[in-house]
Amino acid sequence: MRLTVLLPVLWFLFSSPVACTQSTEKLRIPGLTQSVEILRDRWGVAHIYAQNEHDLFFAQGYNAASDRLFQLEIWRRQATGTVAELLGAKEIKRDQGTRLFRFRGNLEQELKHYHPNGPQIVGAFVEGINAYIRQINQTPEKLPVEFKLLKTQPGFWTPEVVISRHQGLLENVRSELDYGRLVHLLGPDKVRELSWFHPVTKAGEPDLTLHVNGAELFQPILELYEAFRLPIRFTDKDTGLGATEEEALLTPEINRALDEKPRDGSNNWVVSGQRSASGFPMLANDPHRAQAVPSLRYWVHLYAPGVDSPGWNVIGAGEPALPGVSVGHNEFGAWGLTIFETDVEDLYVYEANPENPNQYKYKGNWEAVRVISDTIAVKDQKPVVVQLKYTRHGPVVFEDAKNHKLYAVRAAWLETGCAPYLASLRMNQSKNWNEFRQACTYSRVPGENMVWAGRHSGARPSDTQKGTIGWQATGISPIRSASAGKNWTGLVPVPGDGRFEWGGFLPIQQLPGKVNPPEGFVVTANNNLIPKSFPHRDAVGWEWASAVRADRITELIRAKPKHSMADFKILQSDYLSMTARKLVPLLESLKADDEPVEWARQQLLNWDFKLDEGSIPAAVYVAWETQLRWAVYELAVPEKAWKYLPAIATEKVVQWLRSDQPGPLKNSDRNEVLLTCLENAIADLTKRLGHDRTHWWYGQTGNKHSYLRHPLSNLMTSQQASEYGIGPAPRGGYAETVNSTGHQMNQEYGASFRILVDTQDWDKTLGINSPGQSGDPASPHYRDLFPIWAKNEYFPVYFSPEKIKSATEKRTVLEP
Repeated sequence: MRLTVLLPVLWFLFSSPVACTQSTEKLRIPGLTQSVEILRDRWGVAHIYAQNEHDLFFAQGYNAASDRLFQLEIWRRQATGTVAELLGAKEIKRDQGTRLFRFRGNLEQELKHYHPNGPQIVGAFVEGINAYIRQINQTPEKLPVEFKLLKTQPGFWTPEVVISRHQGLLENVRSELDYGRLVHLLGPDKVRELSWFHPVTKAGEPDLTLHVNGAELFQPILELYEAFRLPIRFTDKDTGLGATEEEALLTPEINRALDEKPRDGSNNWVVSGQRSASGFPMLANDPHRAQAVPSLRYWVHLYAPGVDSPGWNVIGAGEPALPGVSVGHNEFGAWGLTIFETDVEDLYVYEANPENPNQYKYKGNWEAVRVISDTIAVKDQKPVVVQLKYTRHGPVVFEDAKNHKLYAVRAAWLETGCAPYLASLRMNQSKNWNEFRQACTYSRVPGENMVWAGRHSGARPSDTQKGTIGWQATGISPIRSASAGKNWTGLVPVPGDGRFEWGGFLPIQQLPGKVNPPEGFVVTANNNLIPKSFPHRDAVGWEWASAVRADRITELIRAKPKHSMADFKILQSDYLSMTARKLVPLLESLKADDEPVEWARQQLLNWDFKLDEGSIPAAVYVAWETQLRWAVYELAVPEKAWKYLPAIATEKVVQWLRSDQPGPLKNSDRNEVLLTCLENAIADLTKRLGHDRTHWWYGQTGNKHSYLRHPLSNLMTSQQASEYGIGPAPRGGYAETVNSTGHQMNQEYGASFRILVDTQDWDKTLGINSPGQSGDPASPHYRDLFPIWAKNEYFPVYFSPEKIKSATEKRTVLEP
């Protein structure tokens, strides 16, 4: 939108009599060029109105720091490899790993990848963060409680912090190493039988031939990689930054059997005007990550005119450490994301020179390892000097002196343009599907299913102009080509001797996508959307989430000809288990001699398959399915492989239990397994909830709830920890319902952020962000959204000046 259109709105905001009735705070902030107005609504969302692009992103950084300062400080330390300076020697390996995997390309080129004005936008954003840090450090008594507990102050940011990849969703070097170990232990056929690789076109796919010494893979090869990728632990008992309390209600073995891609749980869908009650395209998105204090995501509204370039008018959520909006809408369309599996990592194994461990063999010659010396500051001890080593393929993560081997990770995300979600800046200004799809070609990490719902240009929809919906898979995708001319899968470690190389990256335009499909909707839920005939099979992943969520969403969309926002709310909070629909009928022909087991069987047979709060059959079913998964796992997976194969995919469990050819369960009595697991479920419920079956409802403490602990709770007094803890609140569902709440009794993963959009009227947008917009326990917006979220409800996300004014609780004017 051009200057002439935006300026009247800005004039309204700065001069409206309504604005004068708001309590106003005026601050003089060096670094701005013109005044900026920030209107914070009653739900804690900041609507930022600037008069130019620089000041807009300066103010976004300043505002994010005012709400999420401790979260930003931890991000900064993780990104710069300076955690040991704060927490001591236990974090040396984390810092070493961070520095080992630091982006070392051209910074100017890197920043321009995300937006033509990327260097200026990121620079202004960092300036804004630093302006707030400079201001708050002058009055350290006003710092949030976390800084006082750790006796520290926030440090200053640079653009390098913004482009850090440390918190990205990356695939698949961890599972690649484990698959290599499993192939050595069990053989490739058994690994294929136990795993759910898809889509496949013939027997023997995917190729799991191991070309390296499998016996040597059982070493701490990824220790440095894991050190910098794992969440920070502030004490030995903490589960990590922002994570919920560790569950002790299930045994470690059952936890292992349930741990099937635990972070996969995002949903998005779009419907065309033909399928919406308003006649305009609609969008829903609920990306899932860890339930945290504060949450990963952060709502913001960005508004500024453009002179020689498009202006900004975008609202939604991103990560507070990044400029722009990752999921949201502008005045032309809305977009959302889920994870699309791209395999961006490979583990290379090299023969090292016995006479010189800093040389490795490549194409018959010895090549020198590149070595960078670095110094890590450590709390309460002298600095530690580390050697960072690199082969031609990437960082060396492990040196096996005994067997004269080197191990390096080749990471596509070290290429230019791979800072997670930062390419959303281009999407924020898209005016139509073609511009949005072009913006998607810059989105490299993580791999994503990007969906778009664009409104038509007319005031009312016509028969020929219904707006546009579309889906585009994105992500950097290495093309793996072996010297023999046959592509390799990237599922097991390979020699680094030159036989297994990358032949560049698949252009994003060649990844799957569609626009205005005839069925009138698009659904993605981390499930496989690649056809078997996809010509670039080895450039994308082989491991996908279960299709049950996508199937349920599709079922509900098809069930009605037209959908409203009320329908979308119901769909996004749906707790029906598609797996239960398949497993419970297996009990119909059985009868148990034991009364409690027969009671449980009848409970399930008379149940509607919905894991609702307050439902006793839901509690029985979840306990039964949990026992079933573990029993199948124990029967199917040799014990020596348990450490390396965390779970059996739902599809495999269901297939083996329902099939006349039950794979590895062929020597088991299915009926006995079903009833024994029901008996074990009764024993588990009795132990946890007592003997009174009327108290076995789903959605209570000890049987599905949400309680969030502050990440520094173990450093607090018990009273402080209780004050800063949030919850508990009853929950329903589990990991494979549309409203995915995880397999743990205390919900650790799921959607803390949600958005629903009807493009007919941007003020109809609904959203949530649990537990609140602020990470400061002293803020009224620290926990205010948690009760709304716990009831699967939303707040209105206003976009028009009039509506925003009506909901404003605080007006702040930043002046240069």
